[in-house]
Amino acid sequence: MDKTNVHRLLDVASISYTIHSYDPSLTDGEKIAATLGEDPSCVFKTLVTEDANHNHYVFCIPVHSKLNLKKAAKACGAKSIAMILQKTLLPLTGYVHGGCSPIGMKKPFPTYIDETAQIFDTIFVSAGKLGQQVELSPLDLCTYIKGNFADLTD
Repeated sequence: MDKTNVHRLLDVASISYTIHSYDPSLTDGEKIAATLGEDPSCVFKTLVTEDANHNHYVFCIPVHSKLNLKKAAKACGAKSIAMILQKTLLPLTGYVHGGCSPIGMKKPFPTYIDETAQIFDTIFVSAGKLGQQVELSPLDLCTYIKGNFADLTD
């Protein structure tokens, strides 16, 4: 299995993780969680937003949840935020839709992880490519990406 940039960065940082692969044609987060045999509450998707001043913010939430934009804006101190257009994801982050990871984006953006991550010993996030997730400690992830835990969903 070829290592992704996410794997290499975690290796350099000496952060323990486990690689999980699945059919890359799967794009629905809840189906990915089911394929991995995991509770969708511990499988996280990575969403990228921007405010009116074109500042970008990253949010990691469970795959079965919806980002509450008001809570997310409050968490990052913005008046309001909106999801970025899908076509801008790759040039902005270096990741494709469905393979976006909070680890190793082209630029570091303020990142917020749903507070529910803290109830799990490990969570799953994209390994930076379709068909692959990394399982790691939510505390290790938050520390590595200089993120914050926040109430982000309904």
